[in-house]
Amino acid sequence: MAGPTNVEDYLYGLPQESRAALEKLRRTIRAAAPEATETISYRMPTFKEQGRFLVSYAAFKDHCSLFPASGAVMEALGEELEPYFSGKGTLSFTADKPIPAALVKKIVQTRIEENAAARRQ
Repeated sequence: MAGPTNVEDYLYGLPQESRAALEKLRRTIRAAAPEATETISYRMPTFKEQGRFLVSYAAFKDHCSLFPASGAVMEALGEELEPYFSGKGTLSFTADKPIPAALVKKIVQTRIEENAAARRQ
């Protein structure tokens, strides 16, 4: 089964509550990483920064997820992420209780710094 080919198609196919939560998350990520590009990867909206994975997000039946997929993020922001942590590199939330924008910005900034360090090596 073919998935969406762009972020707008992905969001359009969601129930209104999930769509609104992910659109807000998308705007927060975009504000924190204005140079990042958007794509669909693994059937999910994904932000890349200078060609490197930054974060992705998705909606599921009973929750939404943000995927920083990074041990560095978990290590740097562990206590703040605890209420959302649902597995290796996965943060889960509901549309009515999203991850706070300030925390999303910290996650994105940590990923940008992690990518920059990897490029220097």
